[in-house]
Amino acid sequence: MKDVETRPKKYEGVLILAIFLATLPLIIGFSLLIISSFSKDMVTNFDFKSFHLTIENWINVFRGKLAITGGVKVNMAKIVLNTLIVALGVSGLVTLVSVMSGYALSRMDFRGRKWVIVSLMLLHAFPGVALIVGVYLLYRISFPQGQDWVRVYSFIYVIFARAALEVPMSVWLMKGFFDTIPWEFEWSGIIDGASRITVWRKIMLPLIKPGILAVALFSFLAGWQDIIYVRTFLIDQTLATFIEANIEAEYTHMPLIAAAGTLYLLPTIIFFLTAQQILLRGYSGGIKG
Repeated sequence: MKDVETRPKKYEGVLILAIFLATLPLIIGFSLLIISSFSKDMVTNFDFKSFHLTIENWINVFRGKLAITGGVKVNMAKIVLNTLIVALGVSGLVTLVSVMSGYALSRMDFRGRKWVIVSLMLLHAFPGVALIVGVYLLYRISFPQGQDWVRVYSFIYVIFARAALEVPMSVWLMKGFFDTIPWEFEWSGIIDGASRITVWRKIMLPLIKPGILAVALFSFLAGWQDIIYVRTFLIDQTLATFIEANIEAEYTHMPLIAAAGTLYLLPTIIFFLTAQQILLRGYSGGIKG
């Protein structure tokens, strides 16, 4: 007997066709973007008469040259580094908070625990845009007086603000992973004389590695792709704000922006190609809580 639900095969073709048609606009859009990044002119349809193969766009992107003529240049390495700092900061902070909070909500009984669990889903339902006014007020109140710390402060603030949007769902996922581990594993460690912290660090964490990796990847992509909070609070440019700022500039060569856009997509493509099973286990394991 099969351990999975089976469906009539006559509906599988219809389902696959519906999914394909629903994703077709995205597939076409991303395909034209990638093709244009290797062309001298933008490719806006599948006629391909305007396609002329070149890697000059990619060379100019890594050199920070925004136009094929003139001397408009930017430090592209710094822009990529800024994007990485935000993405890694959000990922590290979200993972740390969710691993500790998920364990507490799964294993400890304390006053208000039920309301905290309910609030997690409620907080996740709030869109980040709706909170931007309140977050900006806190930004102005806590703004440093000394100019030397303004740039560092903007990085720290955008990392904390963006991470706050990801924490509720990540804590919920991690609680689901901790719930799947039998209590016997934890009791055996405590009976052997290990403290609660030692049990959490040496027994529990290794058992939920897929969940930790899934949360880290999701939050990394959230930080990498964010444009609203980065655009509002960060002084320096990231790849998202760089593309947004130059997409309508008069001097901009659009195939070069297509190359920058493809570079911006690379982490997402790589992560989803290499970590599909981990991400699926992250969702399926997390929703059991």
